[in-house]
Amino acid sequence: MHSNRKSIRSKCAAAILTLAGFSSFAHAQQQIPSRVDIAWNRFYDYDEVTQIIKDLVSAYPELLTLQSLGKSEQGRDMWLITLNNPETGPAEEKPAMYIDGNVHGNEIQATETVLYSIWYLTKSFGTVDQLTELINDTAFYFLPTQNPDGRAEWFANPNTPHSARTGQRPTDNDYDGLFDEDGPEDLDGDGSITQMWKFDPNGRYRRNELDPRIIERAPDGIQGTLSRLGSEGIDNDGDGLINEDGPGGYDMNRNWPSDWQPNHIQYGAGEYPFDRKETRAIADFILTHPNIAAGQSYHNAGGMILRGPGANYTENLYNRSDKAVYDKLGTAGEDLLPFYKYWVIYADLYTVHGGFINWLAEGLGIVSFTNELWTDDRISPDPSRKFTDDERMHWQDRMLFGQTFTDYTEYDHPTEGKVLIGGGTKYSSRVTPPFMLEEGCHRNFAFTMFHASNMPKISFKWIGIKQLDPDLWEVTVEIENEHIIPTRLSLAATKNIGLPDLLTLTGPDVVLSGIVSDRSEKTISPVEHRPNMIFNDRGIPGESTSTFRFIVRGSEGQPVSLRYQAEKARDISLETQLRVSETNPSK
Repeated sequence: MHSNRKSIRSKCAAAILTLAGFSSFAHAQQQIPSRVDIAWNRFYDYDEVTQIIKDLVSAYPELLTLQSLGKSEQGRDMWLITLNNPETGPAEEKPAMYIDGNVHGNEIQATETVLYSIWYLTKSFGTVDQLTELINDTAFYFLPTQNPDGRAEWFANPNTPHSARTGQRPTDNDYDGLFDEDGPEDLDGDGSITQMWKFDPNGRYRRNELDPRIIERAPDGIQGTLSRLGSEGIDNDGDGLINEDGPGGYDMNRNWPSDWQPNHIQYGAGEYPFDRKETRAIADFILTHPNIAAGQSYHNAGGMILRGPGANYTENLYNRSDKAVYDKLGTAGEDLLPFYKYWVIYADLYTVHGGFINWLAEGLGIVSFTNELWTDDRISPDPSRKFTDDERMHWQDRMLFGQTFTDYTEYDHPTEGKVLIGGGTKYSSRVTPPFMLEEGCHRNFAFTMFHASNMPKISFKWIGIKQLDPDLWEVTVEIENEHIIPTRLSLAATKNIGLPDLLTLTGPDVVLSGIVSDRSEKTISPVEHRPNMIFNDRGIPGESTSTFRFIVRGSEGQPVSLRYQAEKARDISLETQLRVSETNPSK
């Protein structure tokens, strides 16, 4: 799928270890005190998350500001934290990274990962040179939870590892005219929704002879004793189905405009893009912040670094140059995050219509990833093969002391008769074991900082001035982008997303101007109107230089002002004079 992956990975691995500004990630963490003590071996419900956010903002008022993007369906604030050093300029004038998590309510550790990022950056400012420089040069927008209602539901009520995924507006999931009328019940009172199995002499499953906690498919030729009923509950609406219409039912990660499809094609998509309060509030913020150059959304299970597209027929939106940007960042992530795989959503996982990072990338030209945080590979004795049920149970017994499993017990079900209830609790399978949480937070934080450190950074690399006639001059300008991400993705240029970059020369009268291939080029494709302004649709590519030329009329010594503007990079300016010269301003 990815060409030259080994070459890219080796180059990126070297870059991670040697890149000026981020070599500290290769060394042991220092004991850096924070003004806010937070335990990173536990999870926090919505109210606790709110308090942590307010504590951080109160402790670091010089860096953090807090706003509510709006209210969720159930009236909870959607907290957005801006991290910026105002002494180096307003956040809106810097390239910014948007980071969020917990779009699905059950994906709880995503929120802690976002909070950890804020905590680590703030305590590092003024202490860790590399992160201090990054904070001075860029801005961050953090949304710890996209789905505060789903998070609150998951913590407050019995759930499976997979439920409370959706937003919590009442929804008719089974199209019977009723809303949320048949949700699960915690029949055994263990605080989770576990599994139900019906005693069945013709069943296809049986209990493992060595460990009856494991229910396995009966081998061919051997009769089973159990049939799967699904998750714990009863048929509340009498339609013959159990738990088919629980709380909520819309998926905020299917409600974005890029390749949105209606609900009969993409379950959970909603009536139209942005029809949910939560997605509309997020979109309103992002659309008014075109300085966002990088995006990261945290999910909870699979051990993946995902990029778009979400469907095969949108593959053409990612051309070779844009893919190269993603590949450099994604393969670096594989080195920072052991056991993670850098994947393309539709090709390596499954098709997603209306996904969030697809909208960021394809709709707004923002280089974006989704990280799936937990993976069993972190605990598997052999990550090259699938973790078996027996191995997982053994690990849970030894390391978690059985806390994520409810032993099976018999229960007299009102419609199914005698059943077995038990299995993994809501903290099993998808949620990072608490004692392993901090390492996962830090490794993902390191990846996003590598991503952020490669947002566009431009400078005047070289200025050459020649005298063509007594009052006629040639001014050639080279502008360098030293980072991986271009000032404008090829997709943005092709689809006219956002504003093109702009180089302006003021002072002398500009007769002719245009973009040239390099400083030695003799021909020029002239700007048709207002030659003092060169609109650069292509932007400055990553780790590259672009060259511009002006033919101006003026007297020797006349002041010349140059300014380069890009939506996703800091503007740069330079003052010089009409005098035969060659200068390297960046040195």
